[in-house]
Amino acid sequence: MDNCIFCKIVAGDIPSNKVYEDDKILCFRDIAPMAPVHLLVIPKEHIPSADHITNDNADIVAHIFATIPLIAKAEGISESGYRIITNHGDDARQSVKHLHFHVLAGKQLPENMG
Repeated sequence: MDNCIFCKIVAGDIPSNKVYEDDKILCFRDIAPMAPVHLLVIPKEHIPSADHITNDNADIVAHIFATIPLIAKAEGISESGYRIITNHGDDARQSVKHLHFHVLAGKQLPENMG
């Protein structure tokens, strides 16, 4: 997608503070962190949102969830815990229309999200 900021980050057109990268996914630090550790994990393939996960691309999402614990361990947040969040649509405040997962940690997060 030409206008997708995350696709531009994957392509190297926009710099990021990379934490992890392989042939399918990229993890980088959020530029506006909402916790001491705030990572974004994205598929390199443009998938607009959770509604666009199909049998053909579900392996990428599975790979993301298999890799997040490895990233968490490397970041030193595995033992204390972390939260994984994805937003879908305007009401959920999905600001970038490219599937992504927020990994938040580094302090006790609020129990009540609303």
